[in-house]
Amino acid sequence: MSEEVVGSKGIIKRDELVRILGEALYSLGYKRTGDCLEAESGIQSHSRVVKLFIQKIIEGKWDESLASLHGISIAYANISALPFLLILEQKFFRLLEEGNFREALKTLRDDITPRCHTDEDRIRELSVLLLRQSSVHQSRLKSGEDLLEELQNVIPPVVMLRKSGLVHLVEQVLLLQRDSCRFHNSTNLSLFTDHHCGKEQIPSESIQVDDFGLVSMKHQLSGHAKPVSCISWSPNDDQLLTCGEEERIRRWDIATGECLQIIAKPNLKIVSCAWGPDGNSIFFGVRYGNVGRMYMWDLQGNDLKCWKTPRNEELGITDKELITILKNSQIIFVKLDSNSLRFRVINENQPIVSFALSEDSKFLLVSLSNQEIHLWNIDGPTNAVLATYRGHKRSRFVVRSCFGGLGQAFIASGSEDSQVYIWHRDSGELILKLGGHSGVVNCVSWNPVNPHMLASGSDDRTIRIWGLLNQ
Repeated sequence: MSEEVVGSKGIIKRDELVRILGEALYSLGYKRTGDCLEAESGIQSHSRVVKLFIQKIIEGKWDESLASLHGISIAYANISALPFLLILEQKFFRLLEEGNFREALKTLRDDITPRCHTDEDRIRELSVLLLRQSSVHQSRLKSGEDLLEELQNVIPPVVMLRKSGLVHLVEQVLLLQRDSCRFHNSTNLSLFTDHHCGKEQIPSESIQVDDFGLVSMKHQLSGHAKPVSCISWSPNDDQLLTCGEEERIRRWDIATGECLQIIAKPNLKIVSCAWGPDGNSIFFGVRYGNVGRMYMWDLQGNDLKCWKTPRNEELGITDKELITILKNSQIIFVKLDSNSLRFRVINENQPIVSFALSEDSKFLLVSLSNQEIHLWNIDGPTNAVLATYRGHKRSRFVVRSCFGGLGQAFIASGSEDSQVYIWHRDSGELILKLGGHSGVVNCVSWNPVNPHMLASGSDDRTIRIWGLLNQ
């Protein structure tokens, strides 16, 4: 029976598996159940001599444990000198504490020195303790349980199983399973600031997120003089557009954190921005008193097209249409090949705060004043709400949301409590909150190419780029 294997891979021996299960039962305190497993299987977690050795170590009976270890070394030829030495050191320390210096000298001379004759530093250190007849620091004296755990790491598993080995394996499996559908650990990579405007660097920080591990900031881009209200990734994901409320647009290099360009024109109060689908044009909304306009520029700042619109705080760009808010509860779709407002409309029953377009242009996220986010299907002959997301905070300010993650399986949103909220798109479950900003998080934007990267902009005048590693 002992040579039988279990599992489809043929690599787990039955007796090894039973021994691991038995050790786990004993370590959890289920002695009778462990005894029943050994009796029924005929397989012992540990041999009789190993069990005796474990018992004597726990009891702190060093001479008897050394005798048991000697018996084990006869049965197994792969026991090194280190386990003997660890036990002998504890015996030596105990004798010093008891003031039995004669026996301590005998142990050092007759037992320890022959086993570590090549480790002169260790022998010298023990000799000094003996000559000074000094007390041993409490950290050097170990309990039987602590010494046993140390011994389990140096005695081969074929002889003595490591304590709670199965528990450790189960922990690793559960971590892998959890992380495969949630977010994985990442490292705090770097911090950048905008040198064009002379802002000081702000220290980066690792953010502890519920039970999902560390989600850390990758870059921090500073430079806006007013709260950041809009973020847009370039189609090839190597650049970022940001703008503040009635402020300039800044174009950033993601690899270096450098501000590549500041886009502005006299008397233009820019309130929103977005990349064109080709990556070579920029769309932005401006205010002229109570009148709004949408502009299309090339990267050199040349006007390509202009539309008049009642509102322009929000922009969505497809390869055929420009999307913006028409009235408080209406969204319009304007044809890009026309200078007139030829459009179709969807209607909400609450004032619209913001919206975001999916990568395939088939779905629209609409954030409402009642702290709900609606997922609209805008691809069919009739538009319909598919899901609703709740939990974030919004009472006074414009707060934006976005699609993201692998297959755009997640929904993210800013919030007035200075956090970023993330939901599962299909289930609507709130799964994550990212803390770290010191002001309202106005906008979020998920990298269109790298599903592991999310940007957030805040009233604290910084943009944080989060490294979310999704397996």
